[in-house]
Amino acid sequence: MSYAEIIAKEFSVKEEYVNNIIALLDEGNTIPFIARYRKELHGTMDDQLIRAISEKLEYLRNLDARREEVRALIDGQGNLTDEISTLLTNATTLAEIDDIYRPFRPKRKTRASVARARGLEPLADAIVAAQETGEDPEALAADFVDAEKEVPDIAAALAGAMDIIAEDVSDDAEVRKRVRNLTKMYGIVSSTAAKDAEDSVYSMYYDFKQPVEKIAGHRVLALNRGEKEEFLKVSVDMEDTRPLTSIRSLFVKGTNAAASLVSAACEDAYSRLIFPSIEREIRSELTDAASEDAIKLFGTNLRQLLMAPPVKGKIAIGLDPGYRTGCKLAVVDETGKVLDTDVLYITHGEDREKKSAQVLKEKISRHKADVIAIGNGTASKETELFVAKILRDIPDKVSYMVVSEAGASVYSASKAAADEMPEFDLTLRSAVSIARRLQDPLAELVKIEPKAIGVGQYQHDMPQKRLEAALSGVVEDCVNSVGADLNTASSALLGHISGLSSAVCKNIVAYREENGSFKSRAELKKVPKLGAKAYEQCAGFLRVADSRNPLDNTGVHPESYKAAESLLSEFGMDIKNLSENGATLSAKANAAGITSLAEKLGIGVPTLQDILRELGKPGRDPRDELPPPLLREDVLDMKDLKEGMTLKGTVRNVIDFGAFVDIGVHQDGLVHVSQISDKFIRHPSEALKVGDVVTVKVISLDLDKKRIGLSMKGI
Repeated sequence: MSYAEIIAKEFSVKEEYVNNIIALLDEGNTIPFIARYRKELHGTMDDQLIRAISEKLEYLRNLDARREEVRALIDGQGNLTDEISTLLTNATTLAEIDDIYRPFRPKRKTRASVARARGLEPLADAIVAAQETGEDPEALAADFVDAEKEVPDIAAALAGAMDIIAEDVSDDAEVRKRVRNLTKMYGIVSSTAAKDAEDSVYSMYYDFKQPVEKIAGHRVLALNRGEKEEFLKVSVDMEDTRPLTSIRSLFVKGTNAAASLVSAACEDAYSRLIFPSIEREIRSELTDAASEDAIKLFGTNLRQLLMAPPVKGKIAIGLDPGYRTGCKLAVVDETGKVLDTDVLYITHGEDREKKSAQVLKEKISRHKADVIAIGNGTASKETELFVAKILRDIPDKVSYMVVSEAGASVYSASKAAADEMPEFDLTLRSAVSIARRLQDPLAELVKIEPKAIGVGQYQHDMPQKRLEAALSGVVEDCVNSVGADLNTASSALLGHISGLSSAVCKNIVAYREENGSFKSRAELKKVPKLGAKAYEQCAGFLRVADSRNPLDNTGVHPESYKAAESLLSEFGMDIKNLSENGATLSAKANAAGITSLAEKLGIGVPTLQDILRELGKPGRDPRDELPPPLLREDVLDMKDLKEGMTLKGTVRNVIDFGAFVDIGVHQDGLVHVSQISDKFIRHPSEALKVGDVVTVKVISLDLDKKRIGLSMKGI
C-alpha cells in the first residue's frame, strides 16, 4: 500500500486529500498555511488533523528507511533470502523489523557464542534433528568432547548445545511475536514498596497489580517515577504456561530424549532471554503510549490556555507575590507598555502593610487601573487577601484575577526579557509578564518554553524532543489562528508565524525600528532574507491595522485580494467601507448562491466562505467569541469553605483522573472524573477544558493536607 492509502485508511479521509497534503508538505508549505489557505485540496481539514497526518507520514518514511537499512545489512552478510525479504516487506512496525534482524545482529559475547566458538553448533543441530530420528543425544555429544576446546565431558557438550538452541529459539521472530502478544493479553503490571520505603505519595502503589491491557497511562507514569525515585519495585508478571506451550509447539517434536532437551532449552530461552526482553519492551511500549497520551493532553490544555480570551482595553497592574523581597508591582497600559513599577511589603509588619496599601491605592487612582493580575506563587494568598481588602475600601471599580505564573521567573531571567526590558531587574520583569498574561495570554506565553507553562502531567518525564515538537506545533497553530499585528508583535510572537525563521523575525523588527510602521503587507517583501516563499506562507497571518488596503487587516491572503475585490464589486460595495458593508455581504452572497458565485470568481467554495467570514468581521480575533475569564472582587479562605457550598471557579488544569479548579482560595480543588458529569465520560477532557468557568460544589475538605474535593454533578 502507498503512504496515502495507509494514512487515508487510518484517519478515515479521502486518499486524494492525503496525496495533496503530502505534495504540499514536500513543496515546503507549513501546516498552518495548508490548513488555512489550501482547503480545496484537503477538504477543509483542521490544522490538528493535518499535523497528525504529517507525523504519520514521517513515521512511515522512517519505517521504510529502517526496513531498507536492515535489508542491506542482512544482504551484506550474504544471508538475505526471498523469505526474509518478504517478511521485511510485510512488516508494519519497527518492532517487527527488529525481530527479523535479531538473528543477524552482531552479538556481544553470550553463552551461545562461547558454545559456537567451541564447535558445538553441529551438535545443537543434531539434537534438534534427533527429535525425529530418535538418536541418543548423549551418543551424539560424545563426538564433541574435547578438552582443548574446553568441552571436558558429555554434560558440558550438551549444556553448550542447549545454550545454542535456547538462543536460536529466542531469536525466532514468530516466538517473540507470540510471547509479546500473550504478555499484552495476560500480563500483570505489579509494584511493591522498595526496601525501607516510608509513607510517600507512592503509598497507593506499595501493593499494586493491574493487567497490562487495562492500566491507565497516568499510573504507568506514576510507577515509572516512583521506581526512578527508589520508592517502588515495578515488574510485569506473567504466568508461564501459555507462552511455554506456544514456544514448544514450534520447536518440540515428539517425546524422546532429544525432545526433552529441546523442551528444556525452550524453557531456558523463555525465562532467561525472551521474557526479560519482552518485559522491557512492554514497559517501554506502555511508557511510550502513556507519554503520547500525556503529550496530547498537555497540548490540548496548552491550546486552551493560549486561546484564553484576552482582557482587552484594560490598564492592568501585575503583582508578583513574595515574602522576603516583597511583592513586585508593575502597571502596564492597554498595549502592555510599562507605566510604573514599585515594591509592596505586605508581610513585613502592620506599618509596612499600611504604607503598601496606600501605594497600591495611589497607583490604581493615578493610572486609572481596571484590573489586577496576581501571580499564584509564594505569598499569593496573602497578596490576594490584601488586594481584596483594598478593593472593598476604594470607590474605583477594579477586579482582580489570580493567574498562573508558571515559567515567569524563567522568562524574566532570559536574554529575551533582558532585551525587551533592559531597564528593569528580573523581579519587576516577572510582574510585567504577569500583567500582560491577563491582557493577552497568547502574546505573553509564547515567550516561555511551552513545557514550563504547567498545564500537563509528568511533563518532565516525557521524551523531551517529542514533547517540544508537539507543543511547538500547538503554539504555531494558536498563533496563526489568531494572527499577529505586524507593527506591534514581538520577535518571539513573530517566530511562530508560518514561514518565518528567527533571523527573518529579527529583520522584521529591525526594519520596523529603522523605517517606522509597515504601511502594507506588500512592504514585507522589502525585509532582508524574506523571499517569495516565506511571503506566501506568512502574509495571510500578519495584520496591518492602518494599511491603505483594508484587506491587510483581515485573514484574506494577498493571493485572494482580486477575488475579494471582485466579490465586493459584484454587489456594488466599496472595499474602504468594510466595517459597514461586511455584515450584509454574506446575506447577499447566500442569496446569489455560494457555489455559482465561487465559480464566477474563480475560487473554491471554502475560500469564498473564508473571505466572507473575514469581510464580515475585519480585524476579528477568534478569541473574542469565547466566554470572558472570571474576574473576582473578593476572596475566600479555605477555612471559610463548608461541605455542600456551591461556588464558581475556573478550570486550571485537566489531567487523566480529573480537573483542578480555582475557586478563589489559594489551593485549587479537584473534581475527580467520576464527579464531572451525570453522564458517563471516559476522560475529563470530554467535558472540560482549561479556562472554563464552572459551578462546583464542595464535597470534601482536608485542611491539614490542604485538599479540596469538588463535584459538578447535580448542579
